[in-house]
Amino acid sequence: MVPTPLGNLADITERARAILRETAWVAAEDTRHSAPLLKYLGSRARLLAAHEHNEEQAAARILALLAAGESVALISDAGTPAISDPGARIVASVHAAGGRVIPLPGACAATTALSAAGLSHPHWFFYGFLPASASQRQKALNDLAGLACALVFYEAPHRVLKSVVDMNKCLGATRTLVIAREISKQFEQICRLPLGEAAAWLKADAMRQKGEFVLIVAADENAREKAVADSGLRALRLLLQEGLPKSQAVRLAAALTGANRNALYECALADE
Repeated sequence: MVPTPLGNLADITERARAILRETAWVAAEDTRHSAPLLKYLGSRARLLAAHEHNEEQAAARILALLAAGESVALISDAGTPAISDPGARIVASVHAAGGRVIPLPGACAATTALSAAGLSHPHWFFYGFLPASASQRQKALNDLAGLACALVFYEAPHRVLKSVVDMNKCLGATRTLVIAREISKQFEQICRLPLGEAAAWLKADAMRQKGEFVLIVAADENAREKAVADSGLRALRLLLQEGLPKSQAVRLAAALTGANRNALYECALADE
């Protein structure tokens, strides 16, 4: 499993460079897209197609190569294979056949964008690409609205405006949105703004709707506070059930979960 650069070819790791030079076979999402990369690296590997429409057949061919003692490097067009890209079924087939799967660390658009998002919440949920239809997209967003974590999406240029409009409708105008566009490419752009202003920002310049996107919606602070309070209350009740004195149980529950100590003490009194 070999991650390839998101844009800048210099981002490839030394290990990935060595693997792609030494391996006789490279399974690629788009062989036409990957051929220039292999040429740049000086690789003479033979390419075989492994995309979403032929993944089962590609898996069978790869298993035959592995059974013959060959090694195969699996790549996608950019980033880490099998992360919102083809590859998962191939990996599952190799595991099922008792083969060895070796993942290389490397480029991933989601984690790269997160590192530049400046969001303090420690938890995030990676969704990938939202559904294409408006009704299914809105249902997915409504299902995610109550999660107490940042939400990370990939989006295509022809749908980014529609997705941002639906995010505003389903998640709320005040939540922060980070738009990371064309990561590691010439026209890279990272913008932080309230969801309610995102559609107008995209419309203000046609270039802002071009390229590949990572969209990160900050955690809903109300949901976050409720989650902390709920976890604190659960911890408090468990500690009280173990026979700890009320003051000690409150102190420990607050320290473990971050919940408000005074609120927990009031709950402890109310439960008497």
